[in-house]
Amino acid sequence: MNDRMPKDIIVVSGLIKRFGSFTAVDGIDLRIKEGEIFGLLGPNGAGKTTTINMILGLIDPTTGTITIDGFNILKHREVIKEKMGLMTQETVVDGDLTAKQNLEIIAELYDMKGKDKDHAVDNALEEARLSEFRNAKAGSFSGGMQRRLNLVKSMIHNPSILVLDEPTTGLDVQNRVDMWDRIRKLNKNGVTIILTTQYLEEADSLCNRLAIIDHGKIKALGTPAELKKMVSEGNVIDISLRFEDIEKAANAIRKNLGVDVKITADRISISAGKEDVKQLSKMVALLEKEKIPIIAASMHLPTLDDVFIKLTGSTIRDALGEQQSNASKVMWRR
Repeated sequence: MNDRMPKDIIVVSGLIKRFGSFTAVDGIDLRIKEGEIFGLLGPNGAGKTTTINMILGLIDPTTGTITIDGFNILKHREVIKEKMGLMTQETVVDGDLTAKQNLEIIAELYDMKGKDKDHAVDNALEEARLSEFRNAKAGSFSGGMQRRLNLVKSMIHNPSILVLDEPTTGLDVQNRVDMWDRIRKLNKNGVTIILTTQYLEEADSLCNRLAIIDHGKIKALGTPAELKKMVSEGNVIDISLRFEDIEKAANAIRKNLGVDVKITADRISISAGKEDVKQLSKMVALLEKEKIPIIAASMHLPTLDDVFIKLTGSTIRDALGEQQSNASKVMWRR
């Protein structure tokens, strides 16, 4: 039995990235362990992709250091090519080439030749369940087939670390679940995975640990269970109301019951603790007394969405729309 503690395969210290006057990443420290699935969770514009691009050596940090398996990436960029693979959010396959040709081009970029290249391509096609479509043009494939081809392209050189940037964006439920199974299989085979995602259920299902990033800073880091405990040891109460009643209801609950209330677009949320049923009854009675109609009320165990609300004051979807707009303005100014 091997009791060796997993080592820190990636160490990020004091990472800052500025684009002119805009700070995209603002002092990030991370230690990612060998063999784990580590998630970076947050909306577009939060700093996830910029952080990943620095870890991959695609852009240099303004300040800070990054080491991959003990190698400083600014001094040993060849380490990245050898040890790391990347599957981008966009499906990058050439529709005019066959599945086999798409893979052969990537294999050649990694200096594979002859039988080594043929063996790598054949293995990749088998892993993607595309062997029988090896000579079919990738442009004729379904979205799920193209994503599978995209994944094995990123793995053709057998990297020990794989970065998956929004791997299930645009996939239907069936293909998303299939991608989750493939990610778990890769990890079980020893691949360290860094996963960026906007999907809270994806992070909860796949990640051993995750960091929530907002406005270029890490707001929280831990296992999904540890992060959920930040919200409540018991249930969370959600009460859906008319938009015009939300502020009035929140103020009434704060004033009369003395509990912290989080407001989102269509509801209020309260961390109820262990006396969740009593708390819910008190709130319903209070709102009825204030003549505030309740659309729906429910209780549930804390989710990562509750964590995100606690840390940022909004759901990830609300933040997504806002930060996409801000990021677009910054890019336009550049």
